Amino acid sequence: MEKIKMTTPLVEMDGDEMTRILWQMIKDELLTPYIELNTEYYDLGLEHRNETNDQVTVDSANATKKYGVAVKCATITPNAARMTEYNLKEMWKSPNGTIRAMLDGTVFRAPIVVKGIEPCVKNWKKPITIARHAYGDVYKATEMKIPGAGKCELVYTAEDGTETRELIHNFTGAGVVQGQHNLCNSIESFAKSCFNYALDTKQDLWFATKDTISKKYDHTFKDIFQEIFDAEYKDKFEKAGIEYFYTLIDDAVARVMKSEGGYIWACKNYDGDVMSDMVSSAFGSLAMMTSVLVSPDGYYEYEAAHGTVQRHYYKHLKGEETSTNSVATIFAWTGALKKRGELDGNQDLVEFAEKLEKACIKTIEDGKMTKDLALITTNPNPTVLNSENFIKAIRQTLEEL
Repeated sequence: MEKIKMTTPLVEMDGDEMTRILWQMIKDELLTPYIELNTEYYDLGLEHRNETNDQVTVDSANATKKYGVAVKCATITPNAARMTEYNLKEMWKSPNGTIRAMLDGTVFRAPIVVKGIEPCVKNWKKPITIARHAYGDVYKATEMKIPGAGKCELVYTAEDGTETRELIHNFTGAGVVQGQHNLCNSIESFAKSCFNYALDTKQDLWFATKDTISKKYDHTFKDIFQEIFDAEYKDKFEKAGIEYFYTLIDDAVARVMKSEGGYIWACKNYDGDVMSDMVSSAFGSLAMMTSVLVSPDGYYEYEAAHGTVQRHYYKHLKGEETSTNSVATIFAWTGALKKRGELDGNQDLVEFAEKLEKACIKTIEDGKMTKDLALITTNPNPTVLNSENFIKAIRQTLEEL
């Protein structure tokens, strides 16, 4: 069989630990035998980020702007323990955070639904996609410990030197304070990415904040969404037969639990972080969650929603067998290949990516799976495979399709 050719490169961002091992296995077993893989490679492994003073992360984001589509392996965001372990020059920032900020993107996360892996919420029948704003709030907060009694204020100094002040609190003893911010142009990008993605996927869009309590901060999000929707998207949504509505975050949570799924739930940064983990876990496994960063300028970056699987990596280093679920990482590749194929008019590439996704799902539904899924499947006799053999089983299914 002749290999599928690619006209434009994908930006390939390699990562860390067990997911880095899986990354190479996926390429060797599931991609390069079938595709003349054309990628511009960036090593975002922590050691290389340290060597380049994290310039490699910036370079990979700029390459994504150039080529339009990227695929990313999970990476380490270092803490104090990692500083020592990897002998780092400094505690480098999250690569995902850097890339999100540079692409001005919104993260869309959705579970991969498979028969035999039943959601904990019994009425969920269709995937729920979480759209997470990827800028600001607590992730760019400034914090201060208050040692004792005193007054704390928010101060805005305009360019002409005039000041506006708001009292935060009159402290009578020790405490803690945090200053958060967001940017109207970032919220506008978030809104447009959500509306565009809803139209692309033909799904209803919900947006939820806590504007009844946060009457300026959260209310600004609500107002910007509504203004953009009314001005640019209302007619498009009506023609597509889909709906946009705003609700309070606590009402949204109650609605989500009673719904059957099949919509996009847009959340602010922290809410999206937490709710995507809740949704993925309730659907079965964080290893069965897709994640794509969508920029309003038309850039796409696909990745798995989970981390680097550190515990399995340490077992792997000792020569012990691991049974690590690679599905979300495979779907990062298929998502990127499908988008590359769509943008380039390369139907063979799109069809191959779709076929590989079907092979992943069929392998699991046929009872061949990794240990994490075997523990939760309703399949009576699952075959538990190690990391490598699971990928090989997917290849066998792919050959048979």
